[in-house]
Amino acid sequence: MVNIKINNIPVSVEEGTTILQAAKKIGIRIPTLCYMKDINAIGACRICVVEVKGARSLVAACVYPVNEGMEVFTDTPKVRASRKTTLELILSDHNKSCLSCDRNTHCELQDLSYEYGCDINRFSGEHHECEKDVSTPYLVRDNSKCVLCRRCVAVCRKIQEVGVIGPVKRGFKTHIGCAFENDLNDSPCVACGQCINVCPTGALHEREEIDEVRAAIADPEKIVIAGPAPSVRAGLGEEFGYPMGTNVEGKMITALRMLGFDKVFDVNFSADLTIMEEANELVERIQKGGKLPMFTSCSPGWVRYLEYYYPELIPNVSTCKSPQQMFGAIVKTYYAEKLGVDPSKLYVVSIMPCTAKKFEKGRPDQSASGYPDIDAVLTTRELAKMIKQNGILFNELVDGEVDSPLGIYTGAGVIFGATGGVMEAALRTAAETITGKPLENVEFKKVRGTKGIKEATYDIGGKTVKVAVASGIANAKKICEKVSKGKCDYTFIEIMCCPGGCVNGGGQPIMSSVVRENTDYKALRASVLYKADKKCGLRKSHDNPVIKEIYDNYLGKPGSHKAHEILHTSYVKRERYKK
Repeated sequence: MVNIKINNIPVSVEEGTTILQAAKKIGIRIPTLCYMKDINAIGACRICVVEVKGARSLVAACVYPVNEGMEVFTDTPKVRASRKTTLELILSDHNKSCLSCDRNTHCELQDLSYEYGCDINRFSGEHHECEKDVSTPYLVRDNSKCVLCRRCVAVCRKIQEVGVIGPVKRGFKTHIGCAFENDLNDSPCVACGQCINVCPTGALHEREEIDEVRAAIADPEKIVIAGPAPSVRAGLGEEFGYPMGTNVEGKMITALRMLGFDKVFDVNFSADLTIMEEANELVERIQKGGKLPMFTSCSPGWVRYLEYYYPELIPNVSTCKSPQQMFGAIVKTYYAEKLGVDPSKLYVVSIMPCTAKKFEKGRPDQSASGYPDIDAVLTTRELAKMIKQNGILFNELVDGEVDSPLGIYTGAGVIFGATGGVMEAALRTAAETITGKPLENVEFKKVRGTKGIKEATYDIGGKTVKVAVASGIANAKKICEKVSKGKCDYTFIEIMCCPGGCVNGGGQPIMSSVVRENTDYKALRASVLYKADKKCGLRKSHDNPVIKEIYDNYLGKPGSHKAHEILHTSYVKRERYKK
């Protein structure tokens, strides 16, 4: 232990602790901009500077380790003046269109500028000339709002281990971009959107589709259908001041109707449908000697990563479409026939916690009806923005209920949004399919939790089934390496692109670095889904009465020829970089 004083308050901390961590221990906040726990600690922004007695200059608290007898001062006139000047210098080359910025009122630079009483016009001079990168269908980069904190670079390299962005050029010309100044669309980006989530300003945001959705709602020829994903109800409330971990499903449904959607269904329903096909595929591979281990295919960011980095493992991936795509496919085939309308009249909008879903809807082999399965994707943030724009007082809404028939779901469908949820849902159905007996306990708790990699072994009908669950691409890489080298004996593997699963998707509400550091946000959001699962009268996908009806009267059986035409897809080997 090391004994130091911070603002004349004695504190003992472990050797190697930084000043920033030591200050937090005694309730002192040191402001930061580039720092983010477990992601980025480079001392680049100089906002966290403090005075250390005897030191020649101010030091960056986020990287400066304590030593015995150190005396630290975090809020002296010299410290405050330095932080204010640094902020004003950053602002001098910043696009200050705050009133219309996507991150207005939840921008960390804006908050710090207000806190320190900055003069945005104190320094004037040359400005960066920046063109927005709008090359992808899922993300926009606006370097005119970038503060070079490098958080996006760190999360891409350290957490996702993709590393498609980094600092380009030097000095005043430094900016964040792709290798060789390529557009993002020409790089092996997996579309996860985690860079958006850690950006402190409006330099990164999703490619919005709000205008397209509004136009469809206003078109009297269109029947506009909404399908929210499981994790949206677990995150949307945060945009309206609800505590993290609040289920706002009922208010969300009411708000969607008030926005003008003709039908409000639920992607939880198609998660159940996904399990019927995926569990059937797994059982067939086990019983008939198919390619094992089988990977899940629900996460489009993960599938895109595999296509770029491990194309040799494509045969191991389930051919099932994701719940989003199955939702659109069944709406424009089964439901269109039920309504007696041409599928071209149906406009399907999914509401997702994910930016990669915007890419997924445009993939080939995703148009079962002859028209795209999904017409538009709104993130959780976009839905919140629409609700606010329409003047809907979300907190005062009464709870609504989803429409039938494609709004009925089981507990297995709702847990899809948490890492391990797809695995657990599949095991519930696969176990009963193999044994022909009802499960005494439907909860497979060994695959739950936010740990990056989880393993479990189950005896199902005399067969040993070893499973693995990974979330975050860095963890997916570890699993892929094992499988590729034949160093594992897994039967079934669930991969989620985003750490913690969809509850932490790239389209979820933005959190400041302070909230991310001090809140177990992944677990809190996931708890919404597990609580909802427990409350469901039906907890196994194959018990969903609407699913049964669709198979009995339309698809035939899981894995049938018709089911494959509508609910399954294909994959491609991708080039890392385009010429």
